[in-house]
Amino acid sequence: MHTPRSHPARSGWRRKLLVGAGVATAAGMAGILLAGPVGAQDAEVDPVALVQTNLNNIFVFLAAVLVIFMQAGFALVEAGLTRAKSVANIMMKNLMDFCAGAVAFFAVGYAFAFGAPETSGIKKFIGLDGWFLGDNAGTYGDLSVSTFFIFQVAFAATAATIVSGAMAERTKFKAYFVYSFIISAIIYPVVVHWVWGGGWLLQLDTPYHDFAGSSIVHMVGGIASFWGAKALGPRLGKYNADGSSNTIAGHNIPFVILGCFILLVGWYGFNPGSELAADGAVSAIAVTTTLAAAAGAIAAMGTVWLKTGKPDVGMTGNGLLAGLVAITAGCAAVTGPWAILIGAVGGVLVVFAVDFFDKVVKVDDPVGAISVHGVCGVWGVLAVGLFASQDVEGFWKQGLLLGGGADQLVSQVIGILAVIAWVSVASFVMFFLIKLVVGLRVSEEEELAGLDVEEHGSPGYGEGFGTFVPAAASNGGSPAAEPELETVTP
Repeated sequence: MHTPRSHPARSGWRRKLLVGAGVATAAGMAGILLAGPVGAQDAEVDPVALVQTNLNNIFVFLAAVLVIFMQAGFALVEAGLTRAKSVANIMMKNLMDFCAGAVAFFAVGYAFAFGAPETSGIKKFIGLDGWFLGDNAGTYGDLSVSTFFIFQVAFAATAATIVSGAMAERTKFKAYFVYSFIISAIIYPVVVHWVWGGGWLLQLDTPYHDFAGSSIVHMVGGIASFWGAKALGPRLGKYNADGSSNTIAGHNIPFVILGCFILLVGWYGFNPGSELAADGAVSAIAVTTTLAAAAGAIAAMGTVWLKTGKPDVGMTGNGLLAGLVAITAGCAAVTGPWAILIGAVGGVLVVFAVDFFDKVVKVDDPVGAISVHGVCGVWGVLAVGLFASQDVEGFWKQGLLLGGGADQLVSQVIGILAVIAWVSVASFVMFFLIKLVVGLRVSEEEELAGLDVEEHGSPGYGEGFGTFVPAAASNGGSPAAEPELETVTP
């Protein structure tokens, strides 16, 4: 996010007519609102500035709505890539991500993120002003505190919901509710303060740049996902006694692709909305976002096709998301051709990263959240230091591969290491304490039966849609150690 830039006005009678009509309307409304005793002293309000302020606030509010709608996309992707017996649990978790996150961010998270920074002392690292959106609550430019909060709380909920997918099908709901609250209240806001809140990373000689959150949102979610999945352990039947990995197929690929399309639409609030103003930069940011998403999907499809002989649908969807995550940091700083390259590299990376974490690190991540958001988030931040097109004073410097030197890349590396360190330590401690106090994982019996009935009292689908029978034991294991067979009838 950066200071909204001014753009030369285009000529043309239609534009002039629209602007003139807007100014006249705003001036008329201002006259009505200001009529009376106080109207005289405020009569010098600039109607053009009033129109722009209102446009900025409405634009950012609508962008926030798009980002909030992304919760539906995340829910569908996660549900589709996992099994039918836990679909209600997944939907419930995604609902609570937003609900718990909104309350936590309102109470303390916003203050930690946007409390006034200092050049020295603790406030370089964490904000301490504006609790419950009260006194000294921060905002940006001409945005109202309310508008800015709605936009930012949507981002906080996104960071928390990423973790849901990596920990799917075996997490206690009460444990999930606790860590979703903590991520939105503490872990995510601290990283926000370092950059968007004016903290120490923004105060580097060459400011760290992450326009819309490749690291601040997605890396945070991806790193927390890794530690959460590590603390839980793999789903029953995921790994054999010899360490080899089994595929546990999801139950609804149409959900996955519908969810990806919803996320793509929501990303037009995520990236262009982070301009924080209704100005001429918005469309250019939308272009780089579109190109990177398309390139990511194509590259992932081609890569998995070459690897397996089939153009896997789920992996192609993850490639689309990988391209979006990768461009999120640099969407305002790079041009179209570089956006295509950034998205394509993200699409290739996600294919190999999913295999790496599954087969080498042996962390069971049912939806590939660690790879999509963590790995591609790192790539997106580095890409700014490589491909930023020009110097923009106070925000970013030209990338290394375009002749700008290494300054921006060095700052990006510093930021990446700092985010990894903070989120890793905080997440490890959080999951350790949750495991100790309330427990983190459901019992084997609950996992085999599915979390819908065991955790929430009813199945996600109606009677006759699906039945679940434990597979016979094999490889010397018990039935509890094997994946379940699922049959789905119309």
